[in-house]
Amino acid sequence: MAGTCALALAGCGSNSTSASAGTSGGVTIGIVELNLSNPFFGTLEKATESAAKAKGWKVMKAEAKVPGDSATQVTAIENMIANHVKAIVVDPANSTALNGVVKQARDKGILVMTVNSSLSPLNTADATYATDNLAAGKLIGQWAKASAPSNPHIAMLDFDLSDGPASGRHNGFLSGYGIDVKSPLVAGTALTQGTIDTGQSAMENLLSAHPDINVVYTINEPTAHGAYTAIKNKGLAGKTVMVSVDGACTGVEDVKNGAIGATAMQFPSKMGQMAVTAAAYIKDGTKPKAGLTDSGTVLITDKPVPGLASQTSAWGLAHCWGPK
Repeated sequence: MAGTCALALAGCGSNSTSASAGTSGGVTIGIVELNLSNPFFGTLEKATESAAKAKGWKVMKAEAKVPGDSATQVTAIENMIANHVKAIVVDPANSTALNGVVKQARDKGILVMTVNSSLSPLNTADATYATDNLAAGKLIGQWAKASAPSNPHIAMLDFDLSDGPASGRHNGFLSGYGIDVKSPLVAGTALTQGTIDTGQSAMENLLSAHPDINVVYTINEPTAHGAYTAIKNKGLAGKTVMVSVDGACTGVEDVKNGAIGATAMQFPSKMGQMAVTAAAYIKDGTKPKAGLTDSGTVLITDKPVPGLASQTSAWGLAHCWGPK
């Protein structure tokens, strides 16, 4: 899961600014993403960059090399401070590791906004634009409970729970289902890297230990896709209820073909667009609304349950990762 470019001051690829761009006049903003091997982060970065360029702004870009790579993000923000950017939009790899360098940026009068994930405490940044992951998890938890067999045996395929979105989805699912992780209904849990391969291997291990698993929570849709392969190889396809979060077009296709029962769709393009809209305030010195602004979540399923609002996979394919 290597990053796509080095963090040289000369920039990252043809769309990035040069080292001198921040001081060459006009407005330059920085965009610091997570590793772009995950298409969610690539979508978010492109939407943010496109919205900035539509305003005539210049852009400096950088991204983490691997999951949890805060060191690269810190270096990137230091470079952006040195190049006098007016604002920084960052998707933090860790909830606290960037706090010091974010304070340095804000002390220099640079507007700092987080997208997708937040810093802790929340007011470390000027504003945050993200999915309410607790609410997203609750949606799929409620759907799973309504759709589960009468004798549920639940598996939870997580990502590092020190990660804000991962813990939000995990806790939201449990809340929506009406249980906690110590419930006897939870047959087993496993950590993944949020990838197809680790989803499959984690599911294989859990099924070996708990062959009666019939409800599966997954941290994201690549994990769900891998888990479904393990389930299918065991001859359990059609006998297991699986839920996830993301709303990528590939994930919605998995809802359509029955691999995933329901997913909570996010809107990464909207996150980036909202951040750039807020950054427009740098021209008059008015700061954006502090705290978390929810970019929205929609439950996608072809098996709706009473009392729970949802959209079909057809709607999902028409809106996947675009504006809500």
